[in-house]
Amino acid sequence: MTIVDVRVEQDRARTFAAVDLGASSGRVIAGVVTPSQAGAPATVELHEVARFGNGPVTVHGTLYWDILRLYDGVLGGLRAAGRRYGPLAGVGIDSWAVDYGVLDHDGVLLSNPVHYRDARTAGMVERVQGLVPADELYRVTGIQTQPFNTVFQLEAERSRLGRVPQARLLMIPDLLAYWLTGQVRGEVTNASTTQLLDVGRRAWSAELLRRLGHRPEMLPDLLEPGAVVGPLSDAVLEAAGLAGPVPLIAVGTHDTASAVVGVPASPDEPFAYLSCGTWSLVGLELDEPILTDASRTENFTNELGVDGTVRYHKNVMGLWLLQESVRVWGDRGLETDLPTLLAEAARVPPLRAVFDVDAPQLLPPGDMPSRIAEALAGTDQQVPRSQGEMVRCIVDSLALAYRRAVRTACALSGRDVRVLHLVGGGVHNELLCRLTADATGLPVVAGPVEAAALGNVLVQARATGVLEGTLSELRSATVLGEIHRRYEPSGDDSAWARAAARLGRD
Repeated sequence: MTIVDVRVEQDRARTFAAVDLGASSGRVIAGVVTPSQAGAPATVELHEVARFGNGPVTVHGTLYWDILRLYDGVLGGLRAAGRRYGPLAGVGIDSWAVDYGVLDHDGVLLSNPVHYRDARTAGMVERVQGLVPADELYRVTGIQTQPFNTVFQLEAERSRLGRVPQARLLMIPDLLAYWLTGQVRGEVTNASTTQLLDVGRRAWSAELLRRLGHRPEMLPDLLEPGAVVGPLSDAVLEAAGLAGPVPLIAVGTHDTASAVVGVPASPDEPFAYLSCGTWSLVGLELDEPILTDASRTENFTNELGVDGTVRYHKNVMGLWLLQESVRVWGDRGLETDLPTLLAEAARVPPLRAVFDVDAPQLLPPGDMPSRIAEALAGTDQQVPRSQGEMVRCIVDSLALAYRRAVRTACALSGRDVRVLHLVGGGVHNELLCRLTADATGLPVVAGPVEAAALGNVLVQARATGVLEGTLSELRSATVLGEIHRRYEPSGDDSAWARAAARLGRD
């Protein structure tokens, strides 16, 4: 294993590059960190230096990620970060979960990674649970059943090829890290989403892999956030125009793990989090997983976090519902400006119609407005007749889902919370933030937008000695230029309770 000395001088600002890859776009953000001096708190400045699209590509009926385009975007972003704010003290990568690439024995990528929204996993949940019953799978992994989990994708590979991959499997951020450093390593927060990891031991489950017919050696050795993967290779330094050495640091490589680090929670503040982007992840930061039957029945997940924590949350379909609706409307030549649509939605009477945002038919790309209308047909609710009404229906339904997720997380964990921290792209959606406060009955603190990049940078800065302390102490760093908005709950909670009752839940 390559040993890299990453400790730097603590008395001056250093620049870290956070590579943050989402399901619709990627970005590289330069984080300039100034350590605490003379009693003044540490400060962080975030500067977006590159943004690039991340749309899927369909080939012969299979939905793929364009991973080489992403890698090129990463290199270009590192080049921009070094040119404008360098030299770089470190690089960290976070991304979405569950998807992976497979390398052959020579380290060559066998094919583009398949997108988690691809239809290949249809029927795979039943096949896997025929090998390992659902309750046993949950007791080991703590991961909620979702048809796109890595364990079900691998079963789809077996179904198609008659075998499982015989070479090396790397999650998306680990694959990019391999190309940047030449080091084959995994990281626990993203690994935990595979449903192949023993959540209690924070290690791969050899017994589970055996029962599912997988070779343990196909999976990489795991690192905890803050460990060094390796230095950027000479070829990468040259391609990105960087002066070395530059360490690549394992941050919380699942973007939500980094986003939770970026939550601006006070040390004595019991909080829930809502990482709101294409997906919404709603829950609590815990010290231990909750592996009860009640937790499994509610389909809550125990994903690993930074510093030995557990992210206990519910995956909710999220802003995907709006994003896909806007895309469809654009194809039809209709209004696509989201602020305009949200302003129209704000004038629509509340809670006319709500639906289950996690219905399976809403997962794949397609005509989202028509699917939602079909879900509402046959109920005693008013089906939206305009774009504004449809947007209001979506936002009301999301807020209702967040209400249930927060309340269920508190009930299952035995914890109370005083505030809900909303981070990510949903920060810009004032209607959603306001309705979330109303629905949950909790103050909602919205911000930062780039919480994942912030958490990424904070872990890097601590790993290199620029910052010190616990998660609470990292969260106390001042993010320059960041504005947090607080939304107090208002309105009639009984209206939300009645809406929940329409869906048979509260």
